Amino acid sequence: MYPILFSIGPITIYTYGVIVALSFLLGVFLATRLAMSENVDPQKIMDLSFFCLIAAIIGSRLFFVVQNFGSYSRNPLAAFKIWQGGLVYYGGLLTAAATGIIYLKKQKLPVMKIADFMAPGISIGHALGRWSCFFAGCCYGKPTDLPWGITFTHSYAFAPKGIALHPVQVYESMGELAIFSILMFSRKWKKFDGQLFLTYLGLYSILRFVMEFFRGDLRGHLFSEHLSTPQGISILVLAMVVIAYLFSRKTIAVV
Repeated sequence: MYPILFSIGPITIYTYGVIVALSFLLGVFLATRLAMSENVDPQKIMDLSFFCLIAAIIGSRLFFVVQNFGSYSRNPLAAFKIWQGGLVYYGGLLTAAATGIIYLKKQKLPVMKIADFMAPGISIGHALGRWSCFFAGCCYGKPTDLPWGITFTHSYAFAPKGIALHPVQVYESMGELAIFSILMFSRKWKKFDGQLFLTYLGLYSILRFVMEFFRGDLRGHLFSEHLSTPQGISILVLAMVVIAYLFSRKTIAVV
């Protein structure tokens, strides 16, 4: 749609980078507010968020470059131009989670309790962040005849030009808003530390599995062309969430 926000002489400000920055700030703001409500040092949450952001950018970009290796093998330096768009969410989530666990262990902070503070912030930040993909034209949808199909025309957009496509970025943003609402509403019925984070992972894995049917960009396949790599990851994540949830409930019952 509008991958470039504005240009001043040789300086170009990309819409993708601006929205990603805003989504990060929104997520951190919410996480720190939730932490303060339970007497957790908000500075620790801000530090955690910064380290996770760096890890998420590296991981998500690395996964995107690997998925589109053919394009970047001809122009390796383009792999570093993250402000133009191109991040894989599961890659970023994996590296951010690993980084977060290491940081919290070193700080002697409860991992799952802090994860519950982060979950709503992640979901609302992701809801806003998906609009960066919409404006950059990455993570685009399949062709559609529906009246709300989106046609990309800008030369910098990753999406095919001149074809009406499913606005899958908007679909996912709406789904993330629904997840955020569920998380915030269910906080009062929390039974164990980590419940909100597990709920987020489970709901997002379902959302992502469904969204994959509308995606038109290349993301790799598992076993057959009917199952994309993110769908395979979603199934694995959902299975792990169910096992972790049942284990946590069983532990509470025993105690």
